Amino acid sequence: MQHNSIGLIATLALVLLVAPLPADAQQLAKVPRIGLLSPFSPAATGLWHEAFRQGLRDLGWVEGENIGIEYRYAEGRHDRLPDLAADLVRLKVDIIVTATATDGQAAKHATRAIPIVIASGDLVGSGLVESLARPGGNITGLSHIAPELAGKRLELLKEMVPKLSRVAVFWNPQGQTSTLAWNELQLPAQQLGISLQSLEVRSPNDLDKAFEEATKSRADALAIMPNPVFVTNLKQIADLASKSHLPSIFHLREFVDAGGLLAYGVDRSDMFRRAATYVDKILKGAKPADLPIEQPMKFELVINLKTAQALGLTMPPTLLFLADEVIK
Repeated sequence: MQHNSIGLIATLALVLLVAPLPADAQQLAKVPRIGLLSPFSPAATGLWHEAFRQGLRDLGWVEGENIGIEYRYAEGRHDRLPDLAADLVRLKVDIIVTATATDGQAAKHATRAIPIVIASGDLVGSGLVESLARPGGNITGLSHIAPELAGKRLELLKEMVPKLSRVAVFWNPQGQTSTLAWNELQLPAQQLGISLQSLEVRSPNDLDKAFEEATKSRADALAIMPNPVFVTNLKQIADLASKSHLPSIFHLREFVDAGGLLAYGVDRSDMFRRAATYVDKILKGAKPADLPIEQPMKFELVINLKTAQALGLTMPPTLLFLADEVIK
């Protein structure tokens, strides 16, 4: 009898060992998933997303091993963002990471429960968070509130083109960041004695006409406001600017890589690397509402010397000295 009892105990122990894990334990073993939402194309954001993955690796999160990433790209089409955000919510991702205030808005409308980390944009000005110190709600991240950058870009153009008096400005009134940037440009332009020509570009189809109008009005240079329409068509814009003999400036270094003249702005790769620290904290239990919004830490000035020479511009030595990178 005693022998049978010992056998029964051994059998029960074996059953417990091979039995499925209870739901709680299975939940613990679940690999967290990040939804990466972008208004841009994969090509336009390749360096940023690699910086994000590197930031995660530095913190011990390796894609395909202990973390998963779902990528959703709107390819410059704002109208696709709500559906892409809703898709990530349906998948029940643990965190949504966005690239601008525009896709941040789409994510906010899709969920008030899933934490959202935004890696750029004026988060307070666009109404996404209550304040930098205490964001509130389910959103946190990094903001590039730098109104002075719009004026700084005009100053850089004036250094490049001393007789600068009229600047064509490409902006998209449908984009919040683009509109804020256009508004920020007004005062510095007035202070520098520069008249601005407003050219609204809502889709890539508007680009040819915008360049025709800039040329017809004898603009001296071109300033491009932040917007996915421009980010996803950098090569076309750089080529048209060159063909129209317009010195041009944008906020992303990728524009200069594509043949544009100047770029001055926040280092976006650095912002995405920093976004990984927010993801790490949230996965470890922090609440977005309690994580202060971080201000940009790294800015970069990039110059395309080949483009300057093709436009017949003499590069001021001071600018070359200040540049973080010069493409020859």
